[in-house]
Amino acid sequence: MRRIFWLAMGITIGVLVVRKASKAAEQLTPNHLANRTGNVIADFGTSMKKFADDVRVSMKQREVEIREGVGFDGTLGAKAEDNKD
Repeated sequence: MRRIFWLAMGITIGVLVVRKASKAAEQLTPNHLANRTGNVIADFGTSMKKFADDVRVSMKQREVEIREGVGFDGTLGAKAEDNKD
């Protein structure tokens, strides 16, 4: 009975080791590595596009703030005229 138990245990462990090794070997194939690299590059490109969009929006907001602060928005003279009335 002990021999059958240990035989079954050895077969089970052997199958698990072979499956794990096959999975690891599959992840190192050129096609798998190329797909994974392509996905990483695509994700990076998407992230960079979102970042650039955020920078553009922030630049426009900051430009409006600077123009208002300096008076290039056309309200500098209007404020002085409003105070005269």
